[in-house]
Amino acid sequence: MHEFEYDRRRRRQWLAGQARAEGVERRTLLRMMAATGVLGGTAAAAAPRAMAAAGSPAAGGPVPGIVKPLPPEWFVPRGTNAEMRWDTFPADEFQVPVERFFVRNHTSTPVLDPAAWRLRVFGSGLRAGESGYGLDDLRAMPSHTVSAIVECAGNGRSFYASQQHQSVPGTPWQLGGIGSARWRGVRLADLLRRARVGRHAVDVMPVGLDPEYVTADGTVLGHVRRPLPIAKALDDALLAYEMNGEPLTPDHGAPVRLIVPGWVGIASIKWIGSLEVSAEPLYSPWNTDFYRLFGPDYPAGGTAPLATQVVKSAFELALGAQLPLGGPHRLTGRSWSGAAAIREVEISTDGGTQWHRAHLRDHPKADTWTRWSFDWHPETPGRYELRARATDRQGNTQPVTAVFNREGYLFGAVVAHPVTVG
Repeated sequence: MHEFEYDRRRRRQWLAGQARAEGVERRTLLRMMAATGVLGGTAAAAAPRAMAAAGSPAAGGPVPGIVKPLPPEWFVPRGTNAEMRWDTFPADEFQVPVERFFVRNHTSTPVLDPAAWRLRVFGSGLRAGESGYGLDDLRAMPSHTVSAIVECAGNGRSFYASQQHQSVPGTPWQLGGIGSARWRGVRLADLLRRARVGRHAVDVMPVGLDPEYVTADGTVLGHVRRPLPIAKALDDALLAYEMNGEPLTPDHGAPVRLIVPGWVGIASIKWIGSLEVSAEPLYSPWNTDFYRLFGPDYPAGGTAPLATQVVKSAFELALGAQLPLGGPHRLTGRSWSGAAAIREVEISTDGGTQWHRAHLRDHPKADTWTRWSFDWHPETPGRYELRARATDRQGNTQPVTAVFNREGYLFGAVVAHPVTVG
């Protein structure tokens, strides 16, 4: 079934009282959905966007904390978040070391005791009753390791303004709201089968243990949570307890987080504390009001909740970098797609007039990025505009312009990367 039609069916079920919005009163979510046009004929521009935790600047207090150090040569702080700097990332490193991995927090990082942590599994989609698991229980189960990207849905958001002159709210990420790592843990499918998932299960709702989310007007939306369709939950989702061979650290979801390969980062809930397995569609603000596409080029009620990430490319070079004249410059970077492995990458050094094939330094694989390089011989000093354009194995190619949406999600257009030679 097409995603949008599937979502429409789920919404009809919910309105008929056949689905639940866990943690949010139905009348409250109706009001929120109506405010964004989900129930009406137009998508309103006024969604609650100042999404700050109690204690954040919008709530009048200090900025919520990130536990690990954020040296300025590695990160650009962005409110409750920290963006990775591509220009200082070693081109010979494939995975991002834990200490350099970007941080995306809706509120602030909790520090939880692994020995006391328990995962509660319950709901109408199970054939048995509620069950609980500690970290030792998960470690005793068969483990699985995946190399996968986690990427914020708003990664690249700043380019809507800088390239397309379209104003959008939210964290003004460039392209550093992303990281790739080796994740080890238990397949979510294995745990759900152990918990005796039923054939009528529809959704799995993971709930985080970070502080409750509070909007600028004081509305408490509860813990960050977002339902995952049972098909994806039983496919490749992972309950991860290790990252790059070491136990998870607090900023990256310790003791256990969800990893959903290929999907937008909000699906990979950190600090997971419970899983509701439901025989009815489930809703939360993170798949109704947020993380959908609203705008003049989308359906009046918005699209289905965001799932697969789009194709992107990033140079391992600062925007506006100064390069010396003479000698070849080896331009390096990475490309990725949530839909499929990368097929090819093209580079332009003249603002998109001519394109040249880049050398792929890795055998492209799904769910992670592919490194590439291109040797450039500029013959005259001056300003140049570099561009990188990737195509994945499903034929998805980065466009010249990204279709606007009011929250600035999924910017996948070719990024104009200015440099000066001389």
